[in-house]
Amino acid sequence: MPYRCSADEDVRSMTSRKSQFTYQSNNSSSGRGSDTMSESAATREAHTSSAVGKREDADVLRARCLVALILILAMTGVATAANLLVKQQERSDFENQFTAYATQIVTVSRSTASQFFDALDSFASSIGAQAAAEHALLNTSWPYYRIPEWSVQAQKLAQLTGDEETIIGIAHVVQEDEREQWNSYAAKQNPLWYQESIEAEGYTEHTAEELVNRTIPFVHFYDPENGFLPTPPNRPGEVVPLLQAYPIGLFLGNPLMVTNIDALLSSQQTEEVYRITKVTRRPTLGFTRIEIDPGTTVPGSQIIQPIFDGADTKADSRKLVAVIIIRLLWLDYFKNLLAEGQDGVLVVLESTCPKLKNDDALQLAENLTESDRYIITFQIDGPDAVMLGEADLHDPRYDGLVVNEVVVDLDIDQSQLPKRSCVPVMNLRVYPSAELEDSFKTDNDIIYTVVVVVIFAFTSLVFLLYDFSVGRRQRTVMDRVAKQERIVSDVFPAAIRDRLYENQAKNRMNRKGVEDDDEPLGLDGTFYGRSNTIGSAPLADLFPSVTVVFADLVGFTAWSSAREPHQVFILLETIYGAFDKLAYRHSVFKVETVGDCYVAAAGLPEPTDDHAVVACRFARDCLKKMKDVTLKLEVSLGPDTSDLDLRTGIHSGQVTAGVLRGERSRFQLFGDTMNTAARMESSGERNRIQISKATADLLMEAGLAKWIVPRSTKMFVKGKGEMQTYWVRKGNKPDKPKGSNLEIGPLEETAETEGSSERSEEDGNGIEEMNKTERLVEWNVEVLTSLLEQIVGSRGDVVNQIQTLSTAEKNIGTGGRTVLEEFAPVIKLKRFGTEELERRQKTSTVNVGEEAKSQLREYISAISGMYPENAFHNFEHASHVTSSVKKLLSRIVNIDERNGLAGGIPGYSVDLAELAGHSYGITSDPLTQFTVVFSALIHDVDHPGVPNTQLVKEKTRCAQIYKKSVAEQKSVDLAWDMLMSDEYAALRACIYQTEEDLQRFRQLVVNTVLATDIVDRELQALRKARWETAFSGNDLAVMSLNDDVESEDRKATIVIEHLIQASDVSHTMQHWHIYKKWNERFFMECYGAYREGRADSDPSTNWYKGEIGFFDYYVIPLAKKLQSCGVFGVSSHEYLNYAKANREEWVREGEALVQQYLSTFKEENAHLTEN
Repeated sequence: MPYRCSADEDVRSMTSRKSQFTYQSNNSSSGRGSDTMSESAATREAHTSSAVGKREDADVLRARCLVALILILAMTGVATAANLLVKQQERSDFENQFTAYATQIVTVSRSTASQFFDALDSFASSIGAQAAAEHALLNTSWPYYRIPEWSVQAQKLAQLTGDEETIIGIAHVVQEDEREQWNSYAAKQNPLWYQESIEAEGYTEHTAEELVNRTIPFVHFYDPENGFLPTPPNRPGEVVPLLQAYPIGLFLGNPLMVTNIDALLSSQQTEEVYRITKVTRRPTLGFTRIEIDPGTTVPGSQIIQPIFDGADTKADSRKLVAVIIIRLLWLDYFKNLLAEGQDGVLVVLESTCPKLKNDDALQLAENLTESDRYIITFQIDGPDAVMLGEADLHDPRYDGLVVNEVVVDLDIDQSQLPKRSCVPVMNLRVYPSAELEDSFKTDNDIIYTVVVVVIFAFTSLVFLLYDFSVGRRQRTVMDRVAKQERIVSDVFPAAIRDRLYENQAKNRMNRKGVEDDDEPLGLDGTFYGRSNTIGSAPLADLFPSVTVVFADLVGFTAWSSAREPHQVFILLETIYGAFDKLAYRHSVFKVETVGDCYVAAAGLPEPTDDHAVVACRFARDCLKKMKDVTLKLEVSLGPDTSDLDLRTGIHSGQVTAGVLRGERSRFQLFGDTMNTAARMESSGERNRIQISKATADLLMEAGLAKWIVPRSTKMFVKGKGEMQTYWVRKGNKPDKPKGSNLEIGPLEETAETEGSSERSEEDGNGIEEMNKTERLVEWNVEVLTSLLEQIVGSRGDVVNQIQTLSTAEKNIGTGGRTVLEEFAPVIKLKRFGTEELERRQKTSTVNVGEEAKSQLREYISAISGMYPENAFHNFEHASHVTSSVKKLLSRIVNIDERNGLAGGIPGYSVDLAELAGHSYGITSDPLTQFTVVFSALIHDVDHPGVPNTQLVKEKTRCAQIYKKSVAEQKSVDLAWDMLMSDEYAALRACIYQTEEDLQRFRQLVVNTVLATDIVDRELQALRKARWETAFSGNDLAVMSLNDDVESEDRKATIVIEHLIQASDVSHTMQHWHIYKKWNERFFMECYGAYREGRADSDPSTNWYKGEIGFFDYYVIPLAKKLQSCGVFGVSSHEYLNYAKANREEWVREGEALVQQYLSTFKEENAHLTEN
């Protein structure tokens, strides 16, 4: 068979130093001299990727620099011009747009004002006409007139202002002698217009009756000298009381209505405007401040429109009988002038009249400053407007863009006005803002500049694309060549590598004399060109003297049957990685790994005289390293890892080595030496190195005869007959080999002397000084710590003291109840929602703290000490059960695993809570997982080494207390009592934080440990009935997502019990060697009890048939149940297949094994007295 090395092997030692020996071979290449070697070197140099690449890169670099310079200069000039043009265009667009906005604002403002005053005049005229008609009909006169449908007409007028807060009222002119009659008239009319306005406006806060109650029944004003109480006017002459107001519910002061309030006495501004209106008989406008919130006022205007008596609206002799009083906010006036997105326009509103001074008199002056006039600045942003302040706040930079127009001019001759009076003309100045200008300062200048650059770049790319494509292809080719050159240099010997280059060059030149520089040196089966695979001479050489090492991992197959796939690869990677380092250190050539066998060779590809010595030293170091590595890995990979050993075979002779062309070509070894070395390994013994006579002769020639000892019996080797083989001694200190430059120290100490500093760092944890029990303790600590971290993480990293649970802890197991009496057919598990499960998926690992972990280590150490030194029921077996439980739990379909429920269906997802329900809630609750593993560890604490029936028969104290399941109940009580002691308080705080969790933890421990009593028929019948109830006839894969909580809890309870039962006898469902190991130990324990008089019958007489029955009636049915419950994934198939295979093997070999067990027992217990 061929033996080849993989491309990833470590051959740095072959390429990093000069060969100390002259390469010799029996083929035609052996006669080459220095000229041929020089020619090969020249050929390699001529075709090296670096030389060709440097030349091409220099030329391309110069051309690229020139083109880049031209492009940069051209792009800079064009981009600068484009930038300036774009900025100029942006400024022009800004000015044009502002002009359009300003024109729209001015036009709309003037139009609105004109429409409003026209409508106001029409409204006043219509009121006068309607009143005249009614007076003529009813023989009445002013002021006794109520405007019908007041709210409807006032609302139409208010809409013209655009001000949502516009207030409109009508005040009648009442003479002094009409006041009492007016009070009576108003009292009758108020309920009528109140009710009418309530209905028209949809007012719901008060009824008409309530509004009447809030109305002062006489003409009044609020006298500041009288505490602002409603006071009748005490001046002679006319009064102007309000009768109707819009909107209804307008309160001058809570809770009073404005009805009957004298408009002339309400404010100085109102009186002044009324005075001007009375004189001019025209509508009058005045500035005022309007309160919008308590204590907050804003500028507004007060407009008074006169109403005259009579239907003739043109007669100058008409009598002023009433006025319409309007208050509006200028802020609302400037809303809705622009559309959405038309922002950043400033409006400065200016009055030609001066402000009112402190003495409330109008101060007129020829030269008014800005502070003397009403000036307000607004910013209009689309339909919204904001008052910026009562001053001219525009940016002086935009003075040249101002648009100035008169908005309101009532065309009143100021000379007709009373002294110190003024009717303002409202001027409007519109300015742009920096915000508006910035809105036009888009990135167009940059964009156009970039466009210019892109155009130049695109044009340039047209010329550079071909160069880029060629350059990329060249780089790809050169990269391939460089990589393959490195592979060839690493994988193949130097001479083979040189000849590969030489043959490749010749084959290219022979193809019509044209050299194909683009063809790389490949590893695809042709090393001489694609067209000359067949016909050229293979590259192969004879190595006349090498030593081959085969090292096999003994026990690996059985060990891996009880492990997860990732654990198997952790072991192999760690061991083989350590061997690779040793191979590099000893200059040994790693050939390959075949399964769990490591193959290496010394003396090739660079021949050495001391290859046998090097191979033996390498093999001895591997043997020592193997033990070191497995001791360390037992802490992380679990029980039996340190039991793995190395079986090594070595043979020396000639091999044929070369490159076998074809798919995945490698440097390969062939010959009888390989087969003989493999036979040396397979016929050897664990933890020993067996060498052939040929290797032994080389060691003796080197003066190292003390290293070896002949094997007592000759070995029969297929195809060779009997052979004398030798063992390599341990602990010898041989002399320096003859003719060797290699300094050789003691064989036993080689691995310790070389690389000792590296070992000291790795072994600092003291694992090698631990015994097996201590290593198993550390492994259990790591397993349970990881589960504790999940528990704490599920609580949000909360670990509080649990003194409040001390009473609940003390009450457990008291009251005369035994553990068996605490058994529950259904355990209520904790349920988690989807959000909680998603949060836990995102939560990083939580550290439980050194105190809790230290207490956990102390607790497990104490538990290990409570296990007697039984052959079977011991701490090692408890750890083996724990390992099986951990494996089965990891295989349960859980929320972290990609499984068949959601896999393979595009766009389909399963709710995490439902997916957790597929395992009946077991894997979604970390406390449940921890408890099952914890129970596996303690389930045989202080086991007496005999069955419960024997304990009952012997009437031991425990049997008298527990009656049945004696050993199991005792284990629970002992382990629980120790856990409840004060020294493990921090550990308990990590396990549970509430009484509910404590009770669930206890119930799970009780049920799980009691489930390991498989002999009690009553308990077994109960479990069988519960299984039938929960699982029989159900489509488990479907129903598990829809079952009710109680049904899921029942199934979870049963699955946990069967999980621990399967783990307790997991050796029957694992590799044959594991089964045989534990079966022998169980036999030794049972037979020992018989010899001590603690068993009625000799177990050896029925052991063979009993095991067959155990497989048929318990193990195989149990494995089938694991498979049928549908939660253990591939492990259920694995356990069932191993169970069936072990039964068949036991049927074949069981009888002989029982006799072997007996012989072993008698040898180990010769001191026992025969019965």
